[in-house]
Amino acid sequence: MNLIPAPRSIGGPKRCGFVPDTRTTISAGPGTGTTERWLRSTVGSALGLPFPPAADGTQGNILTLRIDDGMAPEAYRLSVVSTVGVEIAGGDAAGVFWGAQTLRQLLGPDAFRRAPVRRDVAVGIPDQIIEDAPRFRWRGLMLDVARHFLPKDDVLRCLDLLAAHKLNVFHFHLTDDQGWRIEIKRHPRLTEVGSWRSRTKWGHRASDLWDEKPHGGYYTQDDIREIVAYAAERHISVVPEIDIPGHSQAAIAAYPELGNTDVITASTEADTALSVWDTWGVNPNVLAPSDTTLRFYEEVLEEVLDLFPAANSPFVHIGGDECPKDQWKASPAAQGRIKELGLADEDELQSWIIRHFDTWLAARGRRLIGWDEILEGGLAPGAAVSSWRGYAGGVAAARAGHDVVMCPEQQVYLDHRQAAGADEPMPIGYVRTLEDVYRFEPVPPELTGTPEAAHVLGTQANVWTEVMQDRSRVDYQVFPRLAAFAEVAWSALPASADRDFADFERRMTVHYRRLDALGVDYRPPGGPLPWQKRPGVLGRPIEGAPPIV
Repeated sequence: MNLIPAPRSIGGPKRCGFVPDTRTTISAGPGTGTTERWLRSTVGSALGLPFPPAADGTQGNILTLRIDDGMAPEAYRLSVVSTVGVEIAGGDAAGVFWGAQTLRQLLGPDAFRRAPVRRDVAVGIPDQIIEDAPRFRWRGLMLDVARHFLPKDDVLRCLDLLAAHKLNVFHFHLTDDQGWRIEIKRHPRLTEVGSWRSRTKWGHRASDLWDEKPHGGYYTQDDIREIVAYAAERHISVVPEIDIPGHSQAAIAAYPELGNTDVITASTEADTALSVWDTWGVNPNVLAPSDTTLRFYEEVLEEVLDLFPAANSPFVHIGGDECPKDQWKASPAAQGRIKELGLADEDELQSWIIRHFDTWLAARGRRLIGWDEILEGGLAPGAAVSSWRGYAGGVAAARAGHDVVMCPEQQVYLDHRQAAGADEPMPIGYVRTLEDVYRFEPVPPELTGTPEAAHVLGTQANVWTEVMQDRSRVDYQVFPRLAAFAEVAWSALPASADRDFADFERRMTVHYRRLDALGVDYRPPGGPLPWQKRPGVLGRPIEGAPPIV
């Protein structure tokens, strides 16, 4: 079989086969409506088949969908019997939907197109029983739309690609120094000013090149509602990220009073201009630890909570990473705040801000999650951690009883280059090949076999878009590696060194055809195509194997 991610078991005689045709109907049990709609609109459209509802008493040639309460959440069993049809039973609605993703793969690459291309060719599915369930409940992708904005349709397409790979969390990085991408009605300047910049660094921040045209865009509140609803139909949770207290220059450009106004001098103004930042790196301008700032972001989050309902995901990501403390050290107001609160230093001041929003979110039935810097100065009581600087932050958080999502940059930052060759476009970071990602293990040895391992909710791959200017560049960096990551997150794989990468490569030969049908501009196994290269544009490659930290 050529299924990706690999299922837990495939059994059955594998004889004869079920061939869907114009007579095929769908019998959808209670709670399976999302899968019924998806099969009809997506697979039916690709095959040119209407898939009408089954009439009472219909026998044979039926796609049967049902929920089996005796199965685990997200688990499914797909049974193919040529004389009957296909039955997908799931432990819940999500399990039925994941079973339908497997069915689509069984129907061949043409099932991934938007319209039929071979009406006279029938694809049969051999009789078999596939039983499957995910390893982790958090199987995610983080997409940064702040550095380079992606239009709404590209985000919806991204959700379709996640669903096709049985990934169920979309971490939506909406704000940063280089852009604010979500409409906040109470504070309109966040998008009027903060959503665009006058020019953009081309390549790594050390490059001499600039793209001199303005760059920007944002999602209206109705856009956000549409994205969340579209994700929910595909059993994907959307976790919004509103970055505080660092990575906030776009917000400060819109509302300067949010910054440390008592230490912004002429020299720093000349460096940053208090405009939306046009280059990359860690920005020195951070939020002031003032009551004004806290109230402002509470008002922002009130609108965010309305747009991202808890029924879809309880989590709200508040960033917390890469917050330089230089302004706080120089600011009389910040130092006064430290003294007033009885804090030891600036790290504890950041922790106080994080704890404030942890309490604020918890009071509204939500959970805070942040990058592993939120460990510095003490972790907020209910917070979860995205462990990005390595495994260490996640290990410390899990041992302290906090939930963790493992996303170490050395392993699953997909902005990092895919090969060592000079042809890799805008090469950033360590070489992370398809095989490297396939051998990534989310649970480190320090937690393996311990009770604390239960705090590892799962894993996600992160896509930072400083050098990804459009959808095609995102495709190139993300695929095919996301297919390997999806198998790591879903499948019950053996230890890293024992994984059968040769078998995965064999299955990928078919999966490339699925990606072709979906129009994905992936990196070919032999290297970038001529139009995928960016000759002469400076990157920042890091040589050698990445450290395991």
